[in-house]
Amino acid sequence: MIRTKFLNNLLLSFIWLALTGSFNLGNFFFGFLLGYVIIWIMSETRWANMYLQRGFLIISFIFYFLYELVKANLQVAYDVITPKFYMKPGIIRVPLTAKSDLEITLLANLISLTPGTLSLDVSDDRKVLYVHAMYVKDKESFIESIKNGFEKRLLEILR
Repeated sequence: MIRTKFLNNLLLSFIWLALTGSFNLGNFFFGFLLGYVIIWIMSETRWANMYLQRGFLIISFIFYFLYELVKANLQVAYDVITPKFYMKPGIIRVPLTAKSDLEITLLANLISLTPGTLSLDVSDDRKVLYVHAMYVKDKESFIESIKNGFEKRLLEILR
């Protein structure tokens, strides 16, 4: 049902492109947003609301990821340009709530995309993700930042 709403939203955005006669990316995104609002106004069922809620979660997740990306870049850049190194590297076992291959793969890739962290391996029983981090001051707070940050938000979108 969510796929149907997404396809309807795409259809509305293409109709918008055809009506305006301006076929560019900005106009497509405006049409997509306009279609999103139309679906929201017309929604009566729980499935339509799930589609709308998931859209807000995705946008929120993108901003969270960009914030974490900028923060990690600044931390690594500061460490590189200063004469003293502030690194405390370590390999951390992060227990996983994610179960499916897609959830684990996306989480591992998101962790690896942020500077200063790298996903190393997943345990055979897929309950633990091993992460190498450059800045591990407190192991428990690092694990909590992964669990309550990337993993929690990712699972809200995927489940």
